[in-house]
Amino acid sequence: MANYSHPHICQCLSHLLTLRQHFPVIIAGNRRKTGQELVEEVLSLAQGLLHLGLTSGQVVAISAFNSDRYLEWLLAIAFVGGIAAPLNYRWSFEEARLAMAAVKPVLLVIDESSYTWYSKLQQNDVPSLKWHILLDSPSSDFSKWNVLTPEMLKRHPIKLLPFDYSWAPDGAVIICFTSGTTGKPKGVTLSHGALTIQSLAKIAIVGYNVDDVYLHTAPLCHIGGLSSAMTMLMVGGCHVLMPKFDAESAVDAIEQHAVTSFITVPAIMASLISIISFNIFRHKETWKGGETVKKILNGGGSLSHELIKDTSIFFHKAKLISAYGMTETCSSLTFLTLYDPMHETTNQSLQAFGVAGSKLIHQQQGVCIGKAAPHIELKISADASGHTGRILTRGPHIMLRYWDQTLTNPLNPNKRAWLDTGDIGSIDHYGNLWLLGRTNGRIKSGGENIYPEEVEAILQQHPGIASVVVVGIPDAHLTEMVAACIQLRENWQWSEQLSASNEEFLLSRKNIQQYCIENHLSRFKIPKMFIVWRKPFPLTTIGKIKRDQVRKEVMSQLQSLHSNL
Repeated sequence: MANYSHPHICQCLSHLLTLRQHFPVIIAGNRRKTGQELVEEVLSLAQGLLHLGLTSGQVVAISAFNSDRYLEWLLAIAFVGGIAAPLNYRWSFEEARLAMAAVKPVLLVIDESSYTWYSKLQQNDVPSLKWHILLDSPSSDFSKWNVLTPEMLKRHPIKLLPFDYSWAPDGAVIICFTSGTTGKPKGVTLSHGALTIQSLAKIAIVGYNVDDVYLHTAPLCHIGGLSSAMTMLMVGGCHVLMPKFDAESAVDAIEQHAVTSFITVPAIMASLISIISFNIFRHKETWKGGETVKKILNGGGSLSHELIKDTSIFFHKAKLISAYGMTETCSSLTFLTLYDPMHETTNQSLQAFGVAGSKLIHQQQGVCIGKAAPHIELKISADASGHTGRILTRGPHIMLRYWDQTLTNPLNPNKRAWLDTGDIGSIDHYGNLWLLGRTNGRIKSGGENIYPEEVEAILQQHPGIASVVVVGIPDAHLTEMVAACIQLRENWQWSEQLSASNEEFLLSRKNIQQYCIENHLSRFKIPKMFIVWRKPFPLTTIGKIKRDQVRKEVMSQLQSLHSNL
């Protein structure tokens, strides 16, 4: 018997049907839907899934662009007790096949985003598949499959109330895959409870509410986009959906729909600022978005001081908050206010200490990423010094397991076990978490551990450096040598001269190393090699640097150079 006192993401449907019954909650291209229309679509689809034969605990894979239909499928699958497994449409065929082989979906839902690899799929690639759904009319021939459409499922009468939703075993509802850029995608199993409490944290800290018009900038296959979508469903705000992120389209949408909130990563924010400034200074256009946007949540990496400053100019009414988290913790663990238009002292604090509104006197080691959300427990598994170590967390936000694991907790059958985030950091006396780097990204040089993020944080503050990625390359003497790949700002030039130069807008190895010393970076952490990077850094779909790929390209360049000597 269902226990309706347990969390369920479809509990938002009651709110949508009552408080938002006649108000728009979906804007997707030319489609507009009220709260009642969205609920009716979800229930109709859920009824169709039940008649099709989908049962509690079965997995449904989805690979599609962002749309209202995507949201409806997530809710309908959850309603009948199924488990949704969003696939990244930018994956290769092999990555998609491996992911499906791991989670064994009985149903696959796709749109035009995935036709390329879907056309390669053979009957024996994923034996578990029983049904195939196409969200749009295919341009290719899929006659080898017994293909259905959503319209074929929505043929059965529905009743709006009461909502008789179901749960999968253990309360599982989403399998969210971690990045597959360095190997086989790992399916993170998340519960209704984890998504619900993450939503409550965002409501409390970011301030999302029923009046928000939220622009989806992140794909729904990633935890950032997914968890924020669930938050907006909970409060009953209005969703503005683009198929995929495009800076020009996003800027237009912000102005056209009076968007009040969105999430970002450094790459997305940089592209938005670039388009807005270009339109203002080159085309002399008036920018209206700065008057409506009130909340911006950044994740996936730290924003540079210049980006924070530009954001405070072009989105002058917006509170800018940065979050730190991971898929295994159902998104955000900590939050840090970077800019708040209601407090004029924020910018001054930020410039002085790197922490908005803090009373810190000395800069800690690493980058401050804020305080834990109310439901989060954090602790440091300290090293010999007693201050720095692995960042651990526990609480209702933690994943149930990786899908192919049998234990309820990935570490221990004891549910109170702490989850190792894989990051290194410390917690100061004010409760701020300081991130030093990732354990699997550290550079071993001369017997010392060096975390690229710490070096990057220093270099990123140099006025001549637009962006930087630090990697370790093999070295016979040091084991690994610290190398910095830098992108220069406009009007700055690079000099190969070894001597320090005082010439303005000129960078060299010597003067950057001197800059590191002046900013108190330990000498063994200072890069020995600098590569001027003249193309965009390779990024994941959510804007994170593919550090391994950068390292491979550096190694390839060095090998080519040596072979030509």
